[in-house]
Amino acid sequence: MSPPPLPATMTVVTIAAPGGPEVLVPATRPVPSPAPGEVLVKVEAAGVNRPDVMQRKGLYPPPPGASDIPGLEIAGTVVALGAGASRFRLGERICALVTGGGYAQYCTTHESTALPIPDGLSAAEAAALPETVFTVWSNVFERGQLKAGETLLLHGGASGIGTTAIQLAKAFGARVVVTAGSDEKCAACVRLGADLAVNYRTQDFVAEVKSFTAGKGANVILDMIGGRYIQKNYEAAAQDGRIVQIAFQEGAKAEVDFMRLMLKRLTHTGSTLRSRPVAEKAALAAAIVETVWPLVRAGTVRPVVDATFPLADAASAHARMDASAHVGKIVLVVE
Repeated sequence: MSPPPLPATMTVVTIAAPGGPEVLVPATRPVPSPAPGEVLVKVEAAGVNRPDVMQRKGLYPPPPGASDIPGLEIAGTVVALGAGASRFRLGERICALVTGGGYAQYCTTHESTALPIPDGLSAAEAAALPETVFTVWSNVFERGQLKAGETLLLHGGASGIGTTAIQLAKAFGARVVVTAGSDEKCAACVRLGADLAVNYRTQDFVAEVKSFTAGKGANVILDMIGGRYIQKNYEAAAQDGRIVQIAFQEGAKAEVDFMRLMLKRLTHTGSTLRSRPVAEKAALAAAIVETVWPLVRAGTVRPVVDATFPLADAASAHARMDASAHVGKIVLVVE
């Protein structure tokens, strides 16, 4: 029995002009066709991420060849195969890391950056995984080389990335210290497994990390803040510590005393994910299927979904993210 024909058009969310959440407006676009090696997904849910907010503000344009529609992670059903695509079958439910186009009823993805949805996960939960898991695995474990017994300092502990990183780091035997902006968020991080949660509005995270580690400092620091945190990270890091930068919410420029980097033999590195070649993302996907997916299937690592919004109400989802009121992921659900 052949699958039903696909519609010619679909509802998407576009960015009318750089600005606040209100610039996100529904529109009609043609349903895309999968290129060689790609699959077309009927989207059931799409994760909302900080890069989407930056794109909405005009500060993070999509890479060449990527869709101008925001959205970097999706979950749904495979409804068409591009030439040579053989990893998934028609009708199979997958979640995927995409370079754009997620805020839509249909979205293409290269088959190598897609993952089978583990049994027991809803579409909203599955859509909350790809961007965060790819980011955490590549930066905390591959770039940061976090090992069992070491201490991870994680800024933004209540974010989607933070809630995922807490669970993964604990699953692999590390100790976790997080920073968050309220006592409520700190409590949520502790419930997820964090060993110590620091309210950065009322506490000095450098002093708290030093106290927690008996003066040694954190072995790995995952930072999405930048700005004045760069110098403070150098103070909080342990000897031979690794600091991994994934964003600059407080700015990409800072005055830093690099003597601390020399004396502690620190490594300060960083990466972006969206513009990396498909082959690199495919290697990450393969590593995640081998190391992280068994933990998800077992329930050891679970996506934390803060709230869901209908696709057409993406503006409200972004307003919630702008308010930093969320714990975990905000997800758009496609009706």
